[in-house]
Amino acid sequence: MAVFRFESEVREIFLSVEEKGDALSRVGFVNNSKGFDNPNACSFLLQEAYAQLKAYFEKRLYVFDLPINLIGTDFQCTVWKALGDIPYGEVRSYKDIALVVKSPKAVRAVGQACHNNPIAIIVPCHRVVASSGKFCGYAGGVDYKQFLLKLEKEKC
Repeated sequence: MAVFRFESEVREIFLSVEEKGDALSRVGFVNNSKGFDNPNACSFLLQEAYAQLKAYFEKRLYVFDLPINLIGTDFQCTVWKALGDIPYGEVRSYKDIALVVKSPKAVRAVGQACHNNPIAIIVPCHRVVASSGKFCGYAGGVDYKQFLLKLEKEKC
């Protein structure tokens, strides 16, 4: 696994690709340095992912175009794919996503899938909020979720 770390506007982010290097396998927030085999590794895909994320934070990119490898249960992968259909600058509720994935009673399971999203920002789980509009949990922290949504709203 190759891992690349960089400072974003709010927190340090890590990107990783598996051995083959043909798809992004993780994008997450650095809470500590444990588990990084090669924190300075670089590949064309990691460079491209970094460039696209940088453009996103600079409000120059609204749709990511990167190969990703979603690893999870069938349900999780279905939810993560549905998240990719939420347009930049818009939000959906956990219930909305449950309806999209044809599991209307699985609102909590959708929340868990969002929490376990291995490819943060690019698979935009930050665009999912409670039915009331309240910002609920986010693996990167609710403040970061608010930051990302505000960043996207400023473009619109």
